[in-house]
Amino acid sequence: MSVGESFASALARKDERALRALLAPDVDFKGLTPRRLWEASDPDGVLDVLLGNWFEPHDHIDGMVALDRGDDVEDVHRIGYRFDLSTPDGPRTVEQQAYYREQDERLHYLRIMCSGFRPKA
Repeated sequence: MSVGESFASALARKDERALRALLAPDVDFKGLTPRRLWEASDPDGVLDVLLGNWFEPHDHIDGMVALDRGDDVEDVHRIGYRFDLSTPDGPRTVEQQAYYREQDERLHYLRIMCSGFRPKA
């Protein structure tokens, strides 16, 4: 399993310990959601974005319904994933595309673009 696939799987489980183990101490993170640009430079900051803001405690990730490992762009890897969610506002779907570079099997550069939580049809 690639580092990107491990990241997507850990995020789908909201597994803070596994996510932390995948993040380099000096991770360079930027994320783009429909309304905001997010930045962090250490695992605590990234986890605050991912589990404190994007997938809050009241948001339940029901499952990963798609995973797409894209072609590398030289030293940059891509992973795309889609989750089904249960939220206080009802069922939602979210998709994210992540671009990353790894070193020693940890993410030291991570860029994520997010679709936002979309109501299930």
